[in-house]
Amino acid sequence: MQNVKFTYLYRDAGNYNKWGEVVFRNPEGLVPELITQVLREAFLQDGLFIAHQVRVPDVFLYVRGDATSDDHCYHEFDSVEATAETPNDQDSRSISQFLIEVKRQAVRGWVALDPHETSRTSP
Repeated sequence: MQNVKFTYLYRDAGNYNKWGEVVFRNPEGLVPELITQVLREAFLQDGLFIAHQVRVPDVFLYVRGDATSDDHCYHEFDSVEATAETPNDQDSRSISQFLIEVKRQAVRGWVALDPHETSRTSP
């Protein structure tokens, strides 16, 4: 059984970027095409989402209190693929559990944050 690698990035307004990956278990055997479709329907236009709202690590280029005018709060979905890599999700979720969480957050709404706000405890 193949696991699923979720690949995403943070891209600032200057087009500098930093990549992130999370590998999820896939006991249901979901295919990447279906996973991609579900994610594209749940994320904002251009695959944008707020990473911490679905418990994946922020991969910002800035550190707390160090944001520039090029920085914002959105991460961008890149791809999913089957992989033999070991799952590394910090919450030990399966890909189907992650999809449920993403869909639930899409219904609630993606809540933007101001990266220039220094009271935020992360990134």
